[in-house]
Amino acid sequence: MAQASVTTLGFDADDTLWQNECFFRDTEGRFLDLLADFGDRATLSNRLFAVEKRNIPVYGFGIKGFVLSMMETALEVSAGQLDPAVIASVLAMGREMLNHPVELLPEVRETLEALSARYPLILITKGDLFDQERKLAASGLAELFHAVEIVSDKSASTYARVFTARGNGPDRALMVGNSLRSDILPALEAGAFAVHIPHDLTWTYEHVEEPVDHPRLFIEQHIHKVVEVIEKINDNRDIFKC
Repeated sequence: MAQASVTTLGFDADDTLWQNECFFRDTEGRFLDLLADFGDRATLSNRLFAVEKRNIPVYGFGIKGFVLSMMETALEVSAGQLDPAVIASVLAMGREMLNHPVELLPEVRETLEALSARYPLILITKGDLFDQERKLAASGLAELFHAVEIVSDKSASTYARVFTARGNGPDRALMVGNSLRSDILPALEAGAFAVHIPHDLTWTYEHVEEPVDHPRLFIEQHIHKVVEVIEKINDNRDIFKC
């Protein structure tokens, strides 16, 4: 009987392949400067995060929802007495984010090129459809992916569906990402392997506790280590029984 092996690789996009959260942080900082007359930065930041969380079921994830949440927060903290110039500035910041150049993280292209020669790669990303398509096209990585899945949210059922439709099922798949909440835990729940590559900046919403001693979880600091992880998995027959 042939030895079981990983046959399909999934990759998150934002802050796994290219920079993303840093632009949100920079924009938030400028937004807090605009509202300096209405509270201290920590309080205003907490208000914005509360509005963002409240709006996720309505607007989903991405820049457009973030911009709408900034506008809503500004109106709330100012009790509706907001200079229209502030709203204009928020809209301008949103347009700037939507047109920002894509900055690949180190060793991403080289790693994907090496892996795409051996495995079908699937980009699995959540957020605004137009913006994610824009970033993928601007990244120059599109031709390396066998398939692209832009989803409204990431759950165990999402990974089970994608890895079944695009591969040999989640138990033969490996998911790579920076977010424990979105990329790692639901992929593990679906039965896949997962490589967590932490990013220096991670949105507070994505913070959850890392599982301890999960047999299908690997933690690495650099994306090129994915190659070694796959070799380790494929050399260990027992790990497929987990």
